Amino acid sequence: MDTHGLPLRAAAANVLLAVENGHSLTQCLPPALQQLAPEERPALQALCFGTSRWFHRLDGELQTRLKKPLRKQDRVVHHLMLIGLFQLRFSQQATYAVLNESVEACRALDKPHLTGLVNGVLRAAEREGAPEPADNASRFSHPEWMVEKLRHNWPDDWQEILAANNEQAPMTLRVNARRLTRDAYLDLLEEAGIEAAPTRFAPQGIQLTQPVPVDKLPHFADGAVSVQDEAAQLCTTLLDLAPGQRVLDACAAPGGKTCAILEACDGLNEVVAIDESAERLPRVQENLDRLDLDATLKQADAANTGEWWDGKPFDRILLDVPCSASGVIRRHPDIKLLRRESDISPLAAIQLGLLNAMWDILKPGGRLVYATCSVFPQENHRIIQRFRKQKDGVQLVEPDVAWGRDMGAGRQLLPDPDSHDGFFYAVLEKPDA
Repeated sequence: MDTHGLPLRAAAANVLLAVENGHSLTQCLPPALQQLAPEERPALQALCFGTSRWFHRLDGELQTRLKKPLRKQDRVVHHLMLIGLFQLRFSQQATYAVLNESVEACRALDKPHLTGLVNGVLRAAEREGAPEPADNASRFSHPEWMVEKLRHNWPDDWQEILAANNEQAPMTLRVNARRLTRDAYLDLLEEAGIEAAPTRFAPQGIQLTQPVPVDKLPHFADGAVSVQDEAAQLCTTLLDLAPGQRVLDACAAPGGKTCAILEACDGLNEVVAIDESAERLPRVQENLDRLDLDATLKQADAANTGEWWDGKPFDRILLDVPCSASGVIRRHPDIKLLRRESDISPLAAIQLGLLNAMWDILKPGGRLVYATCSVFPQENHRIIQRFRKQKDGVQLVEPDVAWGRDMGAGRQLLPDPDSHDGFFYAVLEKPDA
């Protein structure tokens, strides 16, 4: 995907077309950003994230304004019009600029024969205003299957979950306990004119009132803090870490939890971080280097222990499994476009397989923390229930915490517009031999 030299909206349309074709924003947005001047990059990111967040509502409107779908080779113009609708409905951009620059972007995409359509659709949208949503996908700006699944799983909370998913997530920091206290870093933020407050549940967490670039954070480059959601930080409070332990972070990339483990307890014997992705594993090393931390990194499928395990059992295992990511949609709105209902059962099979594999390499008396960033029970407490039926002697630990909902086999956090993402944790202990 080459966006070099394209106007901002044309570049954004190409990125969104790539998302529709199965690539995440995490994959396709960074290359596009690199082809822009630094001052233009925030605008491109805002267009791509905003249009993805409201895609289903915008697409529902656009469908009513098109007499027939565009040809496949012109599909990028469909996304260009969605971007225009996003700006008309959800931004402060002047109308004339949206109209004129969308038409120019259409020409830049080498689709001059569609400039009249783009102009006509956006002018009508501006003149007539937004229509009443025709279905739940448009009304809640989520795929229909996800709306129905949330309604079924969370009959008292589904609308609040959908609304939270459509909010922009707050920027949350994790203070490096090896460097300074949370109160000390709050003082540094105040001196820098950055408004912030302690998180409610994560002991090293700080939530900013407004996001800022990381290079504006005091001593970020020196490893004083990292960006990490409050719910993700809670893993260290459940692992019961102590000096001398051997700890495994399975499915570790990009390494936020690996670093949090090392920061939380000085004197661990070894922390091993595994990830299957050769592309993502270097991110773990980059985070370790910035924070001046050491871990043993291995590229491997954690479930295939015969390929990487050295035979020495682990005292603690953090198993943050691949999942639907349905709890972090507000941070990754492209999940609404990428995820399918048919993905959930295969993911559940992977999760159960990983849990069985990790249990075999956990030391007797050891603790395993199972984690997902999902709000679907099929990936969460139902996995734990299935696992305990298959394995004898699995001890479920109910942590004494003030957060989440007790699901009978773990605790569920639902996304909070003013706080944490959606997350699930279960704490399991292996009996002494």
